[in-house]
Amino acid sequence: MVLRDFRLLPFACLLALSSWVALEGVKPLTATAQDADVPTEIPTTDDELDTLDNDLDVDLDTDLEVDLDSTTPSTPDDLRPLSQDANILSIQGGQRLMEEAGTAVSTQNYDLAVRRLQEARQVFNQLSNFYQELAASFSGIDNRIAQEQREQAVSTAQMRDQATYQLALVHRAQNRPELAVPLLVQIIRSQNPTRDLGQRAYQQLLELGFVDSPFPRGTNEPTSTVPNR
Repeated sequence: MVLRDFRLLPFACLLALSSWVALEGVKPLTATAQDADVPTEIPTTDDELDTLDNDLDVDLDTDLEVDLDSTTPSTPDDLRPLSQDANILSIQGGQRLMEEAGTAVSTQNYDLAVRRLQEARQVFNQLSNFYQELAASFSGIDNRIAQEQREQAVSTAQMRDQATYQLALVHRAQNRPELAVPLLVQIIRSQNPTRDLGQRAYQQLLELGFVDSPFPRGTNEPTSTVPNR
């Protein structure tokens, strides 16, 4: 009987060794799980699950409320960003550039004045073109909107020609008539020689020596080359 138990001793030792190795292999996994801060108690009842779900809903709602509040306009004007002075593609933006150009001229900083006037001229020209396109799009569909856009196109075109005229004067002050002449001709073509700005542009051409005949002529001088019949 003792001999039989002695023979079973190696088997018992081997079994104990296997159990010890298995337990040692589990320890690293247990440590890893603790390092990851996995909760030791997992909610299993319906009440616990509902409580956890409500907590998550509160957190999500709070985050969304903060994000939405941060993008809410502070004033009604913020809903129309192009109406703000800070926006360049607007009448206010073009006028601001004109004011900066005037300040530069007063300090004889002609290079800066040229840049600001060129920028203003471009802004007003783009606005005028956009308004013209809108007027054409609404023509025959909504005449009121078409008329509004047409008037805006004319108004911004007038501002563009004013900026162009000021730019031509700055080029004259720089003693660069070759840059002033094309701008003055563009003004006359846009404004028509009979309008005030068109006549002033033509007078500049006369003073530069680009044209010879004054306009408008005297009342006793003929204004047309068509012979009388």
